[in-house]
Amino acid sequence: MSQFGAAFMAAGLLLMAPMASAQQTCPPAAGVSGLVSEIVDGDTLVLESGLQVRLVGIQAPKLPLGRAGFKTEPMAPEARVFLEQLAAGKRVDLRYGERRRDRHGRALAHVTLAGPSGEPGHWLQWEMLHAGLARVYSFADNRLCIAELLAAERAARKAGRGIWALDSYQILTAQKPGQMVRLSGSYQIVEGRIESASRRHKWVFVNFDRDWQRDFTIVIPARHWKWFQKAGYTLSGLKGRRIRVRGWLGLWNGPMIEADHPEQIERLD
Repeated sequence: MSQFGAAFMAAGLLLMAPMASAQQTCPPAAGVSGLVSEIVDGDTLVLESGLQVRLVGIQAPKLPLGRAGFKTEPMAPEARVFLEQLAAGKRVDLRYGERRRDRHGRALAHVTLAGPSGEPGHWLQWEMLHAGLARVYSFADNRLCIAELLAAERAARKAGRGIWALDSYQILTAQKPGQMVRLSGSYQIVEGRIESASRRHKWVFVNFDRDWQRDFTIVIPARHWKWFQKAGYTLSGLKGRRIRVRGWLGLWNGPMIEADHPEQIERLD
């Protein structure tokens, strides 16, 4: 663990906050309960029953976990230790929102500590984000409570806690696509002002410069555009808007992020 990480963890649980007002309607109602027997990493735990649980809605820095050639991401050990301090050996409630299992058979759930009288205790996703040890990570089939999780992430980023004190997790600038090429294949957050938006065949292209062959682009599958429209987006209304988008950075002409649900985008003005 780095010197920075050790200092952070020394004060770790001081960051734990009581259930905030934003958490009164999120996470959803409790389903399965169980005792936590193992912490795999900063966003995955195992119950005494053997059920592996992925904390849906967040992504913590990753550990190799036996994957050849995979390097430990900055703050990954600290994230694991923090979740261990929060939940190891404690009874938790799994709170399902939408899709309940991933392709690996892991439960996808919001997780809270079980209160002594049945009331929800600390919401683990919110705590990890508030401590600056995870980023919001949503899916088209698991979008519940993203607004509340984004608020926790913003608070940690504003305070410079955890990963937000490190250069490797800083938000990228859309108008500087050159810096993104080497980051292809990684999960990133990009911010900038939209130059244009258009629909062509099976795709909606949201461009951040006039040189569409080199600029950063958000690519939206046309079949999913209806969900963006339902959230209030229009092609004409996107032009000139300053936004923040998150997802896996790829290359298609220039760097791009594919967005298939509106929660991937935050409107900043």
